[in-house]
Amino acid sequence: MAGLQGVVKKAITLPCTVRPLSSGVPSAPFLNLAARAPAGHDDHHGHSAHGPRADVPPKWIGGVQKSSSHLLSKTYITPSTIAYRGSRTIHTSTPAKYETPKVPDFSDYKAQSESTNRALSYMMIGTMGVLSASVAKSTITEFLGTLAASADVLALAKVELELAAIPEGKNVVIKWRGKPVFIRHRTQDEIQEARAVDWKKLRDPQPDEDRVKKPEWLVMLGVCTHLGCVPIGEAGDFGGWFCPCHGSHYDISGRARKGPAPLNLEVPPHDFNDAEGKIVIG
Repeated sequence: MAGLQGVVKKAITLPCTVRPLSSGVPSAPFLNLAARAPAGHDDHHGHSAHGPRADVPPKWIGGVQKSSSHLLSKTYITPSTIAYRGSRTIHTSTPAKYETPKVPDFSDYKAQSESTNRALSYMMIGTMGVLSASVAKSTITEFLGTLAASADVLALAKVELELAAIPEGKNVVIKWRGKPVFIRHRTQDEIQEARAVDWKKLRDPQPDEDRVKKPEWLVMLGVCTHLGCVPIGEAGDFGGWFCPCHGSHYDISGRARKGPAPLNLEVPPHDFNDAEGKIVIG
């Protein structure tokens, strides 16, 4: 027992050389599979090449010293732990989910024939055309509506007057669109006088029939065609209207007969409402 006092015995804790990766593939960074068996070593593992083996510790890491009668020393060297920090790579034995994804098959959703697809295309084009035309029409209508006259202007666009309020042989002056309008209820003598004139020799040739819709009702704008003055009714050399500003004379049909006036008095658009006994101007 005294001879065993010089024996040095040390415990060695080796790190695990095999660990699984996150993909489940085993990794052994410290295992050298390319090591060769030493020369002259018995090839009982089936290795045919020669060289050092990774599973046989080399002589320099420790050893055993003993005499002819007893053990002198036994030495072990504990290697330092080396952390593996290499980059991880995908191994060829990874599961199929890590392989290149396959393109899905959409053959079940394809049209069975070209005619079916063409009909659908025509229907979509026609529908979009109808919708576009409807939107364009609505837009143009609203735009033109903003350019139309307002309600107060339209209210003045037409004026109604009861004919029974005008006695025969009298004039009535009303306002329409900011202008005076002469309405005369002519007698039968005035009608015959207006139509007896040779209208072809007048300054502005126009027969009386073209200036009235009903012979007894004469409707004219009360604006002189010379410089826009307002003539006086039942005056002048022809028993019609007279402009005192520049001396223009008009007959009982409102035609220019004398003075600087170049044209006859204008006849505005008008119509008669016989059911209600009214005249509508405008």
